[in-house]
Amino acid sequence: MDAQSRPFYFYKHLVFIRLNGISMMVISLLIAFSLIIGSCNLFDGKKNNEKDAIPPYPLPAGEKLDAAEVNQLKENCTAWYDSILKNSGFNGAVLVAKKGTIVFEKYQGLAHLEGEDNINEQTSFHIASVSKTFTAMAVLKLFEEKKLSIDDEFSKYFPTFNYPGVTIRTLLSHRSGLPNYVYFIDEIGWDKNVFVKNQDVFNMLVDRKNELKNITPPNRHFSYCNTNYALLALLIEKLSNSTYPQFIKKYIFDPLQMTHSFVYTQLDSSRITPSYDWRGQPIPFNQLDMVYGDKNIYSTVEDLLKWDRLLSTNLFLSTSSLKEAYTPYSNEKAGIKNYGLGWRMNIYPDGKKTIFHNGWWHGNNASFIRLIDEDATIIVLGNRYNRGIYKSKLLIKLFDKIHNPSEEDEGENPLRPVAPNK
Repeated sequence: MDAQSRPFYFYKHLVFIRLNGISMMVISLLIAFSLIIGSCNLFDGKKNNEKDAIPPYPLPAGEKLDAAEVNQLKENCTAWYDSILKNSGFNGAVLVAKKGTIVFEKYQGLAHLEGEDNINEQTSFHIASVSKTFTAMAVLKLFEEKKLSIDDEFSKYFPTFNYPGVTIRTLLSHRSGLPNYVYFIDEIGWDKNVFVKNQDVFNMLVDRKNELKNITPPNRHFSYCNTNYALLALLIEKLSNSTYPQFIKKYIFDPLQMTHSFVYTQLDSSRITPSYDWRGQPIPFNQLDMVYGDKNIYSTVEDLLKWDRLLSTNLFLSTSSLKEAYTPYSNEKAGIKNYGLGWRMNIYPDGKKTIFHNGWWHGNNASFIRLIDEDATIIVLGNRYNRGIYKSKLLIKLFDKIHNPSEEDEGENPLRPVAPNK
């Protein structure tokens, strides 16, 4: 029984007392007492919630930049925006910052193309695979709390998981050798009218292993796979004794005051920003849209800047853990492209790194670039399919004139649209 219903419970069971003066006095006293107790319990519950909350992270304020530098950066960003996105059907948000100070911020279009709600700093976009950065850092947080070792086998925490050699590190670095659930659910005949959940992904891997294709030995090669991060979300839930959305909210969104960020659940259906194809036609949800960890975080460009600023400090993770995250683990192919623990990266011959992650889900595109040495951040989000968003990498030249960005595989979502962007 909750505290609010307790007074009515007492009243219901006391109406049968003979209604003389004494009985009425007893009823009144009991009701008053129950109200006091209920109020105290509610207050105690509030105090307990406040006690469990993570204090706000004291992020450093953005540094004051030279006015001439700010003007030059703004002009160059404007030129890039006007030539790449402005007339391309772009529907989204752009933010560029240096040392935590915003030098360019732009919003264009409507959150609902059929509506009148202009996109602004409060518009939350599905950031697709950029969500993996949150999952990976959450796992490292549990590692720092000594709740796991990243070289533990996944089966240590899920004994029925029948894939020997798959460790937490191989999941984080996409070297597990597991098949991608976005493909195999169709191959095994999943009912398209039923949403897949993270536990379903696990169950299919374990119970129907003999039917699955493209299983390879772990740690042989890099293979980008959403399954890895769906499983990591389950691990976070098991070790934290909370849901993945609750964990991310408690440890990241709330203390960072990322007030327009959330992990999607069905309770959020009324507040999500829909996505559209390049023609502007709505893209409906499908059976894959309830799996999180690999995707399903909604955020804004300003909220993501807060995430970047947190990771530029040791307030959330130690220097050693961040070093692990930014270490390249896929070295079997020559070239500058690589993947760490939840982060893509370009690594140049002189050791310089560009840390980033792209995202693509339905009509949502996202680019999140972090130039650690230059302390610069580039964020572009959109909900109308637009490949031009990934050309945000051209802005790297504004901060690093020596290292040229490479042509990246933008398609974090293997179910990518086939129509050209116009």
